[in-house]
Amino acid sequence: MNPLFLTTAIEAVVRAGDMQMAEFGHARIDKKGTIDLVTQVDLAVERMFRELIAERFPDHDILAEEMGGAAAVPAGPCWVFDPVDGTTNYAHGLPIFCASVALEIGGVADAAAVYDPNRRELFTAERGGGAFLNGEPLHVSSADCLVDAMLVTGFPYDVHARVAEIVGLFGAFVGQARAVRRLGSAAIDLCWVAAGRMDGFWESDLKPWDIAGGALIVAEAGGRVTRTDGSPFASRGGHVLATNGRIHDAMLGVIKGFRSGQ
Repeated sequence: MNPLFLTTAIEAVVRAGDMQMAEFGHARIDKKGTIDLVTQVDLAVERMFRELIAERFPDHDILAEEMGGAAAVPAGPCWVFDPVDGTTNYAHGLPIFCASVALEIGGVADAAAVYDPNRRELFTAERGGGAFLNGEPLHVSSADCLVDAMLVTGFPYDVHARVAEIVGLFGAFVGQARAVRRLGSAAIDLCWVAAGRMDGFWESDLKPWDIAGGALIVAEAGGRVTRTDGSPFASRGGHVLATNGRIHDAMLGVIKGFRSGQ
């Protein structure tokens, strides 16, 4: 792989983090939906990213949250970018947010970087090359049953119309796991699974930019990543289950059992 790919991914997310922190606490907030927010920082960071990729890789596609892009999987390289993952947290002054990017080839991530500027944590991975946090190797946890597991999830923007479904599955896991958290940034959730801070993460109704980078980081840290029905993961698949591998089947069983009882 061209070493400039990962270098560019790292540069992009670190620049994004600097821009996020410069405006944190006083960013202008607008609405894209009833509870779906956007700030001027989301837009400024994405413009920076698009200019960077256009300069270095003018023939590459881009798919990013605010300005769209290659919705279908292109044949060649495609950068999948989230300028602020955790915008609602960011807008409310809650320091759990990041920037996330993955370079996909034919829909499969080959390089990824996620930067959490509040903790100055840079998560990176290359396919087949392992995953790292600030240059140190990452490894998933060793928890081997749900009662010993710390799980994390997120809620979709249409949660108001699906409270029974979303909260019901949350409750099913609360009844079996040591603890369940909801932090508000899918990319950080995934990276924390890779780092062994969390043992498993599930969420539905996600976009590619939410999960493309983090999913590769989990896989390269020794974890397992599928869709929530157990089928092979794809960033455009809309839902994800990422675990340390040891509790993956148990989590699939909880999801299947809950859905069959609805």
